[in-house]
Amino acid sequence: MHLNRRSFFKETVTSCSTLFFSAKAARQLADEKACITLLHTNDMHSQLQPFPMDGGRWQGRGGIQARAALIQEIRKTTAQVLLFDSGDFFQPSPLFSLYKGEPEIKAMSLLRYDAVTLGEHDFDAGIDNLSHQLQHASFAVVNCNYDFSATSMKERVVPYKTFEKGIIKAGVFGIGIDLKGQTQANLYGNTKCLDPIAAANETANVLRTKEYCNLVICLSHLGDKYFDMGIMSDERLAQQSYDIDVILGAHTHRFFDAPRVYKNRRNSDVVVHQAGWGGLALGRLDINISGGGKKNLVHTNTVIIGEKTSD
Repeated sequence: MHLNRRSFFKETVTSCSTLFFSAKAARQLADEKACITLLHTNDMHSQLQPFPMDGGRWQGRGGIQARAALIQEIRKTTAQVLLFDSGDFFQPSPLFSLYKGEPEIKAMSLLRYDAVTLGEHDFDAGIDNLSHQLQHASFAVVNCNYDFSATSMKERVVPYKTFEKGIIKAGVFGIGIDLKGQTQANLYGNTKCLDPIAAANETANVLRTKEYCNLVICLSHLGDKYFDMGIMSDERLAQQSYDIDVILGAHTHRFFDAPRVYKNRRNSDVVVHQAGWGGLALGRLDINISGGGKKNLVHTNTVIIGEKTSD
């Protein structure tokens, strides 16, 4: 195509202007920041009532009503909130023996949990009961290392779920402990337990490269760490991961005063947190994320439910 000097000059100026404004927009996007608050619980073990007034350490603490009030207050003052649970919301108890987990699932739905993963105790009344009770769930159930394809759970669980909060796109997935040796084989039926690290890395990569998430969260029921380094744990997962930003843990019933931070295979930070057991605590992580993907953990807290706090 033939261009005279005037046309060439005009198109060149237009192209340069477009590049200038595109670069300016990219810089503005990179400078844009947003904060997301991650709230999380774990190992509730069917404890919907406060602990009994028996003189014990936790008397009067916990309870679903106090938890609901605390979560509601945070949502009133915080724009972008996600609420998760890392499994073992069931546990043999008088309540569970009578209703088989229905009150727990309905309560978590009323509290507007966004996603949960599974622990070994969630199979305590059998896999078919778990599937039946999850019909009451308004939240996503995520797990990527349990193969439920030959069970009644195959339509109840997804590998991951994404949430968009302004410039933040969070991807959350779940991993579970090897059920063999943790609970009776007949309770989890034909469930196959896959390698959690391989499954986690594959799923996290999908979230990062195909779903374009700038925050990747793992709900883990592996346990935080063990003296035996051969046992799978959040510590090992964090160190052998590539794309995970945050691990919200369970199983070992730890009350973290502060998160633990590990370096992954890319030498990037992985934040690990856990919030006790029995519905006693609510964990909180506040994370700033820029449009360019830079993340900064600005506030953390583990609030004992029913205990007055200024945080």
